[in-house]
Amino acid sequence: MARHLIQGQTITTPVRIRAASVYGAAYLVRADPARAVIAYSGLDVTEVFPGKALCTLLFVDYTDGDLGAYREFGVCFAVRPHGAPRAAGGRRITGGLEDLRAYGTGAFVHWLPVDQKFTMEAGRDVWGFPKEIADINLRLASPYKRCILRKDGRLVLDLLTRPGIPVPAPVTVASLPIYTHLEGVTRRVPWSVSLRGLRVRPGGAHIRLGNHPVAKELSELGLPHRPLFTATAAHASMKFGDATRVFP
Repeated sequence: MARHLIQGQTITTPVRIRAASVYGAAYLVRADPARAVIAYSGLDVTEVFPGKALCTLLFVDYTDGDLGAYREFGVCFAVRPHGAPRAAGGRRITGGLEDLRAYGTGAFVHWLPVDQKFTMEAGRDVWGFPKEIADINLRLASPYKRCILRKDGRLVLDLLTRPGIPVPAPVTVASLPIYTHLEGVTRRVPWSVSLRGLRVRPGGAHIRLGNHPVAKELSELGLPHRPLFTATAAHASMKFGDATRVFP
């Protein structure tokens, strides 16, 4: 357990999120451009198929937690765990799956805009999350969940997810490492998430890119195109422990 002073308020880890809803679309993107995008982190993307990496775009509505209520958007990549041997699967179609079975994977958070300053400062100071302030317009009243994201007055993207097939049992993820990078330091963050009201489907999202530099970066990965799958969860709870430095 550690204590962190943020804007005069003490935050104690592990930090708990008691209620949130999560909406995400996972895309197969070109591996080499994705590798170049995250080269600054010292990590390497997981090639789930030869020449293909996995990029997930997600938006979250946090309604009850230790960091208050806020909205968040994330650009994340599946990465090889820090310290794992170089990929051994080669260019075989099953090579990526063999490496996943042998070494697992992690999630690298490349960009994480939020709409509140307290969570921005806490995220940066406690875990090294690359949080910054943006305009995040979430439209969640209908079955079609939509996020319109603007930064510095410019449209980044407009992402719409369609409802999928219900997953009857709650899902808990506790072992997937999260990696962050801020001011030259890459960190690993222990976390767990429990999901209820989970829905998944192949495809299931439509994206329109704007004229912001992040939109250009996504277009260089091959977006927009049909996602591999979408997943949404009406009820999510999370726990975040203290970050550890892994690179350099």
